[in-house]
Amino acid sequence: MNLDTQPGHIDQIKQTNAGVVYRLIDLHGPVSRIELSRLAQLAPASITKIVREMLDAHLVQETEFQEPGSRGRPAIGLILDTLAWHYLAVRLHQGALTLTLRDLSSRALVEERLPLLDKAQQPLLTTLVDEVDAFFIRHQRRLERLMAIAITLPGLINAASGVVHRLPSYRVENMPLGDTLAQRTGLPVFVQHDISAWTLAESLFGAARGAQDVIQIVIDETVGAGVISGGQLLHKNGRALVAIGHTQIDPYGQQCYCGNHGCLETVASTGSLLALAARRLETRPESILHQQPLTLASLCLAAQQGERLARDAIAGVGEHVGRMLAMMVNLFNPQRILIGSPLNQAADVLYPAVRSTIRQQALPAYSDALELTPTEFNEPGTLGAAALIKDALYSGYLLQG
Repeated sequence: MNLDTQPGHIDQIKQTNAGVVYRLIDLHGPVSRIELSRLAQLAPASITKIVREMLDAHLVQETEFQEPGSRGRPAIGLILDTLAWHYLAVRLHQGALTLTLRDLSSRALVEERLPLLDKAQQPLLTTLVDEVDAFFIRHQRRLERLMAIAITLPGLINAASGVVHRLPSYRVENMPLGDTLAQRTGLPVFVQHDISAWTLAESLFGAARGAQDVIQIVIDETVGAGVISGGQLLHKNGRALVAIGHTQIDPYGQQCYCGNHGCLETVASTGSLLALAARRLETRPESILHQQPLTLASLCLAAQQGERLARDAIAGVGEHVGRMLAMMVNLFNPQRILIGSPLNQAADVLYPAVRSTIRQQALPAYSDALELTPTEFNEPGTLGAAALIKDALYSGYLLQG
Protein backbone atom coordinates (compact mmCIF):
# COMPACT_ATOMS: atom_id res chain seq x y z
CA MET A 1 0.00 0.00 0.00
CA ASN A 2 1.33 3.44 -0.91
CA LEU A 3 1.02 5.50 2.27
CA ASP A 4 1.60 8.72 0.35
CA THR A 5 -1.73 8.28 -1.43
CA GLN A 6 -3.66 7.03 1.61
CA PRO A 7 -5.20 10.34 2.77
CA GLY A 8 -6.45 11.18 -0.69
CA HIS A 9 -7.85 7.69 -1.07
CA ILE A 10 -9.75 7.99 2.21
CA ASP A 11 -11.10 11.41 1.21
CA GLN A 12 -12.36 9.94 -2.06
CA ILE A 13 -14.17 7.16 -0.20
CA LYS A 14 -15.80 9.72 2.12
CA GLN A 15 -16.87 11.83 -0.86
CA THR A 16 -18.32 8.83 -2.68
CA ASN A 17 -20.20 7.63 0.40
CA ALA A 18 -21.64 11.09 1.01
CA GLY A 19 -22.81 11.22 -2.60
CA VAL A 20 -24.45 7.81 -2.30
CA VAL A 21 -26.31 8.86 0.85
CA TYR A 22 -27.43 12.16 -0.66
CA ARG A 23 -28.74 10.40 -3.77
CA LEU A 24 -30.63 7.80 -1.74
CA ILE A 25 -32.29 10.49 0.38
CA ASP A 26 -33.25 12.31 -2.83
CA LEU A 27 -34.74 9.16 -4.39
CA HIS A 28 -36.33 7.55 -1.31
CA GLY A 29 -36.94 10.36 1.19
CA PRO A 30 -38.41 10.45 3.70
CA VAL A 31 -36.19 7.55 4.68
CA SER A 32 -35.06 6.42 8.13
CA ARG A 33 -31.41 6.13 9.08
CA ILE A 34 -31.80 2.37 9.49
CA GLU A 35 -33.23 2.00 5.99
CA LEU A 36 -30.57 4.33 4.64
CA SER A 37 -27.89 2.11 6.16
CA ARG A 38 -29.40 -0.91 4.42
CA LEU A 39 -29.77 0.80 1.05
CA ALA A 40 -26.28 2.33 1.11
CA GLN A 41 -24.69 -0.82 2.57
CA LEU A 42 -22.86 1.36 5.08
CA ALA A 43 -22.49 0.87 8.83
CA PRO A 44 -25.03 2.75 11.00
CA ALA A 45 -22.18 4.73 12.57
CA SER A 46 -21.08 5.90 9.12
CA ILE A 47 -24.63 6.92 8.25
CA THR A 48 -24.92 8.85 11.53
CA LYS A 49 -21.71 10.79 10.83
CA ILE A 50 -22.57 11.58 7.19
CA VAL A 51 -26.13 12.65 8.06
CA ARG A 52 -24.95 14.85 10.93
CA GLU A 53 -22.59 16.71 8.60
CA MET A 54 -25.37 17.14 6.02
CA LEU A 55 -27.77 18.43 8.67
CA ASP A 56 -25.18 20.95 9.86
CA ALA A 57 -24.64 22.07 6.25
CA HIS A 58 -28.42 22.49 5.66
CA LEU A 59 -28.36 19.89 2.88
CA VAL A 60 -30.88 17.53 4.50
CA GLN A 61 -33.54 17.89 7.17
CA GLU A 62 -35.50 15.63 9.48
CA THR A 63 -39.23 15.05 9.18
CA GLU A 64 -41.83 12.78 10.74
CA PHE A 65 -43.38 10.12 8.53
CA GLN A 66 -45.41 6.95 8.91
CA GLU A 67 -43.48 3.88 7.86
CA PRO A 68 -45.40 1.38 5.65
CA GLY A 69 -47.33 -1.11 7.75
CA SER A 70 -46.75 0.80 10.98
CA ARG A 71 -49.56 2.08 13.22
CA GLY A 72 -47.37 3.42 15.98
CA ARG A 73 -45.73 6.77 16.46
CA PRO A 74 -44.36 8.43 13.31
CA ALA A 75 -40.73 7.69 12.55
CA ILE A 76 -38.06 10.32 12.02
CA GLY A 77 -37.00 10.35 8.40
CA LEU A 78 -34.64 12.34 6.23
CA ILE A 79 -35.45 14.48 3.20
CA LEU A 80 -33.39 16.95 1.23
CA ASP A 81 -33.28 20.58 2.29
CA THR A 82 -33.58 22.10 -1.16
CA LEU A 83 -34.24 25.71 -0.14
CA ALA A 84 -31.10 26.61 1.79
CA TRP A 85 -28.72 26.59 -1.17
CA HIS A 86 -28.87 28.16 -4.64
CA TYR A 87 -26.78 27.85 -7.77
CA LEU A 88 -26.51 29.66 -11.08
CA ALA A 89 -27.31 27.71 -14.25
CA VAL A 90 -26.14 29.33 -17.50
CA ARG A 91 -26.59 28.48 -21.16
CA LEU A 92 -24.95 30.17 -24.12
CA HIS A 93 -26.89 29.36 -27.28
CA GLN A 94 -27.46 31.00 -30.69
CA GLY A 95 -26.40 34.52 -29.80
CA ALA A 96 -28.19 34.54 -26.44
CA LEU A 97 -27.24 34.03 -22.83
CA THR A 98 -29.73 32.48 -20.41
CA LEU A 99 -29.07 32.79 -16.67
CA THR A 100 -31.26 30.95 -14.16
CA LEU A 101 -31.04 31.01 -10.39
CA ARG A 102 -32.18 27.61 -9.09
CA ASP A 103 -32.51 25.90 -5.72
CA LEU A 104 -31.40 22.32 -5.07
CA SER A 105 -34.74 20.91 -6.22
CA SER A 106 -33.73 22.33 -9.65
CA ARG A 107 -36.67 24.74 -9.43
CA ALA A 108 -36.09 28.00 -11.31
CA LEU A 109 -36.36 31.02 -9.01
CA VAL A 110 -35.52 33.76 -11.52
CA GLU A 111 -34.44 33.59 -15.15
CA GLU A 112 -33.15 36.11 -17.68
CA ARG A 113 -32.41 35.71 -21.38
CA LEU A 114 -30.02 38.30 -22.77
CA PRO A 115 -28.57 38.93 -26.24
CA LEU A 116 -24.90 37.99 -26.45
CA LEU A 117 -23.11 39.64 -29.33
CA ASP A 118 -19.51 39.10 -30.35
CA LYS A 119 -18.28 42.58 -29.49
CA ALA A 120 -15.11 43.75 -31.19
CA GLN A 121 -14.25 46.10 -28.32
CA GLN A 122 -13.98 43.42 -25.60
CA PRO A 123 -13.33 39.66 -25.36
CA LEU A 124 -16.29 37.34 -24.94
CA LEU A 125 -14.87 36.12 -21.62
CA THR A 126 -15.02 39.65 -20.20
CA THR A 127 -18.62 40.01 -21.35
CA LEU A 128 -19.62 36.71 -19.73
CA VAL A 129 -18.01 37.59 -16.41
CA ASP A 130 -19.67 41.03 -16.48
CA GLU A 131 -23.10 39.51 -17.16
CA VAL A 132 -22.74 37.03 -14.28
CA ASP A 133 -21.67 39.85 -11.93
CA ALA A 134 -24.59 42.01 -13.02
CA PHE A 135 -27.07 39.13 -12.58
CA PHE A 136 -25.94 38.56 -9.00
CA ILE A 137 -26.21 42.29 -8.23
CA ARG A 138 -29.72 42.55 -9.73
CA HIS A 139 -30.99 39.59 -7.72
CA GLN A 140 -28.95 39.80 -4.53
CA ARG A 141 -32.11 39.90 -2.40
CA ARG A 142 -33.12 36.49 -3.77
CA LEU A 143 -29.79 34.82 -3.07
CA GLU A 144 -29.30 32.32 -0.28
CA ARG A 145 -26.07 30.39 0.06
CA LEU A 146 -24.51 30.03 -3.39
CA MET A 147 -23.15 26.56 -4.09
CA ALA A 148 -21.79 26.62 -7.64
CA ILE A 149 -22.09 27.82 -11.24
CA ALA A 150 -22.77 25.50 -14.18
CA ILE A 151 -22.46 26.59 -17.81
CA THR A 152 -23.41 24.76 -21.01
CA LEU A 153 -22.52 25.87 -24.52
CA PRO A 154 -21.71 24.49 -27.98
CA GLY A 155 -18.20 24.17 -29.39
CA LEU A 156 -15.04 22.29 -28.50
CA ILE A 157 -14.84 22.08 -24.71
CA ASN A 158 -12.67 20.35 -22.13
CA ALA A 159 -14.88 19.84 -19.10
CA ALA A 160 -11.99 18.89 -16.81
CA SER A 161 -10.11 22.15 -17.37
CA GLY A 162 -13.14 24.35 -18.06
CA VAL A 163 -11.44 25.59 -21.23
CA VAL A 164 -13.51 26.45 -24.31
CA HIS A 165 -11.21 25.80 -27.26
CA ARG A 166 -13.64 26.83 -30.01
CA LEU A 167 -17.12 28.35 -30.00
CA PRO A 168 -19.31 28.65 -33.11
CA SER A 169 -20.08 32.25 -34.18
CA TYR A 170 -17.62 33.77 -31.69
CA ARG A 171 -13.94 34.64 -31.88
CA VAL A 172 -12.83 32.27 -29.17
CA GLU A 173 -9.62 30.32 -28.83
CA ASN A 174 -8.71 28.45 -25.63
CA MET A 175 -10.95 30.59 -23.40
CA PRO A 176 -10.34 29.71 -19.68
CA LEU A 177 -13.99 30.12 -18.75
CA GLY A 178 -14.07 27.81 -15.72
CA ASP A 179 -10.97 29.12 -13.96
CA THR A 180 -11.82 32.77 -14.64
CA LEU A 181 -15.32 32.53 -13.19
CA ALA A 182 -14.11 30.45 -10.26
CA GLN A 183 -11.49 33.07 -9.38
CA ARG A 184 -14.04 35.87 -9.76
CA THR A 185 -16.78 34.29 -7.65
CA GLY A 186 -14.96 31.86 -5.35
CA LEU A 187 -17.40 29.13 -6.43
CA PRO A 188 -16.89 25.77 -8.13
CA VAL A 189 -17.64 26.16 -11.86
CA PHE A 190 -18.74 23.36 -14.18
CA VAL A 191 -18.46 23.75 -17.97
CA GLN A 192 -19.93 21.21 -20.39
CA HIS A 193 -21.09 20.89 -24.00
CA ASP A 194 -24.81 21.63 -24.26
CA ILE A 195 -25.67 18.32 -26.00
CA SER A 196 -23.80 16.31 -23.37
CA ALA A 197 -25.50 18.26 -20.57
CA TRP A 198 -28.89 17.79 -22.25
CA THR A 199 -28.23 14.03 -22.34
CA LEU A 200 -27.47 14.11 -18.62
CA ALA A 201 -30.67 16.11 -17.99
CA GLU A 202 -32.74 13.48 -19.80
CA SER A 203 -31.05 10.81 -17.66
CA LEU A 204 -31.75 12.58 -14.37
CA PHE A 205 -35.05 14.36 -15.04
CA GLY A 206 -36.48 13.19 -18.36
CA ALA A 207 -37.05 10.42 -20.88
CA ALA A 208 -33.98 8.36 -19.88
CA ARG A 209 -34.63 8.43 -16.14
CA GLY A 210 -33.81 5.06 -14.60
CA ALA A 211 -32.01 3.73 -17.69
CA GLN A 212 -28.37 2.77 -17.32
CA ASP A 213 -27.30 2.78 -20.97
CA VAL A 214 -28.64 5.45 -23.32
CA ILE A 215 -27.65 7.16 -26.56
CA GLN A 216 -29.11 10.58 -27.28
CA ILE A 217 -28.75 12.09 -30.73
CA VAL A 218 -29.54 15.71 -31.51
CA ILE A 219 -30.48 16.58 -35.09
CA ASP A 220 -30.64 20.33 -35.50
CA GLU A 221 -28.39 22.95 -37.07
CA THR A 222 -25.61 20.61 -35.98
CA VAL A 223 -25.64 16.86 -35.34
CA GLY A 224 -24.14 15.41 -32.17
CA ALA A 225 -24.69 12.79 -29.52
CA GLY A 226 -24.26 12.07 -25.84
CA VAL A 227 -23.88 8.66 -24.25
CA ILE A 228 -24.92 7.42 -20.81
CA SER A 229 -22.99 4.24 -19.99
CA GLY A 230 -23.49 2.44 -16.70
CA GLY A 231 -25.58 5.37 -15.48
CA GLN A 232 -22.77 7.89 -16.07
CA LEU A 233 -22.20 10.44 -18.82
CA LEU A 234 -19.43 9.04 -21.02
CA HIS A 235 -16.19 11.04 -20.69
CA LYS A 236 -17.96 13.63 -18.54
CA ASN A 237 -14.63 14.91 -17.21
CA GLY A 238 -13.17 15.47 -20.66
CA ARG A 239 -14.75 15.94 -24.07
CA ALA A 240 -18.10 14.26 -23.51
CA LEU A 241 -19.68 15.17 -26.86
CA VAL A 242 -19.72 12.28 -29.33
CA ALA A 243 -19.00 14.26 -32.51
CA ILE A 244 -20.85 11.97 -34.90
CA GLY A 245 -21.78 14.96 -37.07
CA HIS A 246 -18.19 15.07 -38.28
CA THR A 247 -17.87 11.38 -39.07
CA GLN A 248 -17.37 10.90 -42.79
CA ILE A 249 -20.07 8.89 -44.53
CA ASP A 250 -19.25 9.89 -48.14
CA PRO A 251 -15.61 10.67 -49.07
CA TYR A 252 -16.84 12.35 -52.26
CA GLY A 253 -19.58 14.33 -50.58
CA GLN A 254 -20.03 18.04 -49.89
CA GLN A 255 -17.27 19.81 -47.99
CA CYS A 256 -18.09 20.42 -44.32
CA TYR A 257 -17.10 23.55 -42.41
CA CYS A 258 -14.72 21.32 -40.39
CA GLY A 259 -12.66 20.90 -43.57
CA ASN A 260 -13.58 17.28 -44.28
CA HIS A 261 -15.85 16.02 -47.05
CA GLY A 262 -19.09 14.08 -46.69
CA CYS A 263 -19.61 14.45 -42.94
CA LEU A 264 -22.93 13.25 -41.50
CA GLU A 265 -23.79 16.87 -40.75
CA THR A 266 -23.67 17.75 -44.47
CA VAL A 267 -26.62 15.42 -45.13
CA ALA A 268 -28.46 15.18 -41.80
CA SER A 269 -28.49 18.67 -40.26
CA THR A 270 -31.69 20.68 -40.52
CA GLY A 271 -29.93 23.21 -42.75
CA SER A 272 -28.82 20.53 -45.20
CA LEU A 273 -32.34 19.05 -45.15
CA LEU A 274 -33.94 22.37 -46.12
CA ALA A 275 -31.34 22.93 -48.84
CA LEU A 276 -32.07 19.47 -50.29
CA ALA A 277 -35.82 20.07 -50.19
CA ALA A 278 -35.39 23.44 -51.92
CA ARG A 279 -33.37 21.86 -54.76
CA ARG A 280 -35.93 19.11 -55.27
CA LEU A 281 -38.79 21.60 -55.25
CA GLU A 282 -37.39 23.15 -58.42
CA THR A 283 -38.53 20.05 -60.33
CA ARG A 284 -41.80 19.58 -58.42
CA PRO A 285 -44.09 22.51 -59.34
CA GLU A 286 -47.15 20.61 -58.12
CA SER A 287 -45.88 20.26 -54.53
CA ILE A 288 -47.96 21.81 -51.76
CA LEU A 289 -44.70 23.11 -50.33
CA HIS A 290 -44.84 25.93 -52.89
CA GLN A 291 -47.87 27.36 -51.09
CA GLN A 292 -45.86 28.72 -48.16
CA PRO A 293 -42.28 29.54 -47.13
CA LEU A 294 -40.09 26.47 -46.82
CA THR A 295 -39.35 25.95 -43.10
CA LEU A 296 -38.83 22.93 -40.87
CA ALA A 297 -42.38 23.33 -39.58
CA SER A 298 -43.91 23.45 -43.09
CA LEU A 299 -41.74 20.52 -44.25
CA CYS A 300 -42.78 18.37 -41.28
CA LEU A 301 -46.45 19.29 -41.73
CA ALA A 302 -46.32 18.41 -45.42
CA ALA A 303 -44.69 15.06 -44.56
CA GLN A 304 -47.50 14.30 -42.12
CA GLN A 305 -50.00 15.14 -44.87
CA GLY A 306 -48.34 12.59 -47.15
CA GLU A 307 -46.36 14.94 -49.43
CA ARG A 308 -43.85 12.61 -51.11
CA LEU A 309 -40.95 15.06 -51.43
CA ALA A 310 -41.13 15.98 -47.74
CA ARG A 311 -41.46 12.38 -46.62
CA ASP A 312 -38.53 11.22 -48.76
CA ALA A 313 -36.27 14.05 -47.57
CA ILE A 314 -36.99 13.42 -43.87
CA ALA A 315 -36.73 9.65 -44.29
CA GLY A 316 -33.36 10.19 -45.95
CA VAL A 317 -32.11 11.99 -42.84
CA GLY A 318 -33.41 9.07 -40.78
CA GLU A 319 -31.48 6.58 -42.89
CA HIS A 320 -28.22 8.55 -42.63
CA VAL A 321 -28.62 8.91 -38.88
CA GLY A 322 -29.67 5.27 -38.55
CA ARG A 323 -26.42 4.06 -40.17
CA MET A 324 -24.37 6.01 -37.64
CA LEU A 325 -26.55 4.88 -34.74
CA ALA A 326 -26.22 1.23 -35.82
CA MET A 327 -22.46 1.46 -35.25
CA MET A 328 -23.03 3.10 -31.86
CA VAL A 329 -25.54 0.39 -30.91
CA ASN A 330 -22.94 -2.28 -31.64
CA LEU A 331 -20.42 -0.40 -29.48
CA PHE A 332 -22.58 0.56 -26.48
CA ASN A 333 -25.57 -1.81 -26.51
CA PRO A 334 -28.01 0.82 -25.17
CA GLN A 335 -31.43 0.18 -23.69
CA ARG A 336 -32.83 3.31 -25.29
CA ILE A 337 -32.09 5.86 -28.00
CA LEU A 338 -33.44 9.38 -27.57
CA ILE A 339 -33.88 11.80 -30.44
CA GLY A 340 -33.89 15.52 -29.78
CA SER A 341 -34.84 17.41 -32.92
CA PRO A 342 -37.38 19.76 -34.47
CA LEU A 343 -37.92 16.85 -36.87
CA ASN A 344 -39.78 15.10 -34.04
CA GLN A 345 -42.76 17.00 -35.48
CA ALA A 346 -42.66 14.33 -38.19
CA ALA A 347 -41.69 11.42 -35.92
CA ASP A 348 -44.01 9.06 -37.82
CA VAL A 349 -41.73 9.53 -40.85
CA LEU A 350 -38.34 9.97 -39.21
CA TYR A 351 -38.46 7.20 -36.61
CA PRO A 352 -39.39 4.26 -38.90
CA ALA A 353 -36.48 5.19 -41.17
CA VAL A 354 -34.06 5.33 -38.23
CA ARG A 355 -35.40 2.13 -36.69
CA SER A 356 -35.36 0.03 -39.87
CA THR A 357 -31.81 1.12 -40.72
CA ILE A 358 -30.56 0.23 -37.24
CA ARG A 359 -32.22 -3.19 -37.44
CA GLN A 360 -30.68 -3.85 -40.84
CA GLN A 361 -27.16 -2.89 -39.81
CA ALA A 362 -26.80 -3.52 -36.04
CA LEU A 363 -26.52 -6.85 -34.24
CA PRO A 364 -30.02 -8.29 -33.74
CA ALA A 365 -29.22 -9.17 -30.12
CA TYR A 366 -28.59 -5.46 -29.47
CA SER A 367 -31.26 -3.87 -31.66
CA ASP A 368 -34.35 -6.08 -31.40
CA ALA A 369 -35.56 -4.76 -28.03
CA LEU A 370 -34.14 -1.26 -28.44
CA GLU A 371 -36.47 1.62 -27.54
CA LEU A 372 -36.49 4.70 -29.79
CA THR A 373 -38.17 7.71 -28.17
CA PRO A 374 -38.17 11.51 -28.33
CA THR A 375 -36.42 13.52 -25.65
CA GLU A 376 -38.75 14.79 -22.94
CA PHE A 377 -37.41 18.32 -23.27
CA ASN A 378 -37.77 19.89 -26.70
CA GLU A 379 -35.75 22.89 -25.53
CA PRO A 380 -33.68 22.11 -22.43
CA GLY A 381 -32.80 25.72 -21.58
CA THR A 382 -30.63 25.69 -18.46
CA LEU A 383 -31.81 22.24 -17.33
CA GLY A 384 -28.56 20.84 -18.73
CA ALA A 385 -26.63 23.05 -16.31
CA ALA A 386 -28.99 21.95 -13.52
CA ALA A 387 -28.15 18.34 -14.35
CA LEU A 388 -24.42 19.08 -13.95
CA ILE A 389 -25.08 20.33 -10.41
CA LYS A 390 -27.27 17.33 -9.55
CA ASP A 391 -24.60 14.98 -10.88
CA ALA A 392 -21.92 16.74 -8.81
CA LEU A 393 -24.08 16.32 -5.70
CA TYR A 394 -24.67 12.64 -6.44
CA SER A 395 -20.91 12.09 -6.88
CA GLY A 396 -20.27 13.84 -3.57
CA TYR A 397 -18.05 16.48 -5.17
CA LEU A 398 -20.20 19.39 -3.97
CA LEU A 399 -20.68 17.80 -0.55
CA GLN A 400 -17.06 18.17 0.50
CA GLY A 401 -16.45 20.31 3.62
